[in-house]
Amino acid sequence: MNPDHTPLGIFERYLSVWVGLGIIAGVGLGTLLPEIFQLIAGLEYANVNLVVAVFIWVMIYPMMVNVDLTSLKDVGRRPKGLCITLVVNWLIKPFTMAALGILFFEVVFEGLVDPATAREYIAGMILLGVAPCTAMVFVWSQLVRGDANYTLVQVSINDVIMVFAFAPLAALLLGVTDVFVPWETLLLSVVLYVVAPLFAGYVTRRLLQGSEGRLERFSVGVKPFAVVGLIATVVLLFGLQAGTILEQPGVILLIAVPLLIQSYGVFALAYGWAYLWRVPFATAAPAALIGTSNFFELAVAVAIGLFGLNSGAALATVVGVLVEVPVMLSLVAVANAAFALAYAHRRMDLIPDHNPDYGFADDSAVVRAVLMDNERMFESYAPRQHLDWASITLKP
Repeated sequence: MNPDHTPLGIFERYLSVWVGLGIIAGVGLGTLLPEIFQLIAGLEYANVNLVVAVFIWVMIYPMMVNVDLTSLKDVGRRPKGLCITLVVNWLIKPFTMAALGILFFEVVFEGLVDPATAREYIAGMILLGVAPCTAMVFVWSQLVRGDANYTLVQVSINDVIMVFAFAPLAALLLGVTDVFVPWETLLLSVVLYVVAPLFAGYVTRRLLQGSEGRLERFSVGVKPFAVVGLIATVVLLFGLQAGTILEQPGVILLIAVPLLIQSYGVFALAYGWAYLWRVPFATAAPAALIGTSNFFELAVAVAIGLFGLNSGAALATVVGVLVEVPVMLSLVAVANAAFALAYAHRRMDLIPDHNPDYGFADDSAVVRAVLMDNERMFESYAPRQHLDWASITLKP
């Protein structure tokens, strides 16, 4: 069977379309059936929504099946990716987020928002900045074909540091000394999103390793569920926040501006650093994505605990949830396109470029594959925006 016609190929190729439809469906269903989403919102423990947890678990499990615990000991021989992740997450990202929040809500947007509310928005963005991602990064790593073992180590070390550094760093940037840390939320999230799927993946791997090819076939079979889980999560998140989106669209846009600049700026910094350091793509791309993504469950919980459910800080963290998936998907596309361009640019590739007959054949194939995938995505996007794709391309 042609892999392009498998369920995985269909989902991955048109992932942006499915997510867009998921956003529309989430807002629509949340508006038409608010009672159902209120019921789902109540299914939580320690500020962790159990339905969202199930969907995220479905996303993570297929990647955990590919984690080979016996190879984790070799990760220490490649410290560059881990160094980038830790420096960006703990020494750069929290401070750039605080700086952008102050710049926009005390200077650029001054007069559009009253000072007291503006300070709460800044606080919410700071909480997002000091909470690096735990769960969703496994999905982004899978979409860029990252090293599953290395990603696990990066996330695990981040989680350990977060236990000790989150409260002091948040207190420093918020200017308060009694930062409330919901330890139940933090520990439960680590168990749900890292420990449990890792254990399930380990058990699955042990059960299937006895027969040749069974593990590979199983891995291919469950991989589409990661994308299905992602789309279901998008529908649920936007459905839960449908009222906020429709009632305060202007405020959401204001908060989204510094969050978007932060996301793309941090990614560019981390990915550029990895490129200059010659870090392999399978390590570099997840390292940059980890630094960009946020642990939104923790940020939302702390914002509610410190400032209240209806506070500007809580709203800012919710906006972080809303922009997370679209932004990260765009960065996945950027990372994959950058890989193609970097492959074509470097001299050390599959077929040496000095070969007069076939030197650039492999470079052309990689770039062409990425460009064709992007073209298919835009061909599906253009009709929904009433654009004539044929008239704006360079095709004869």
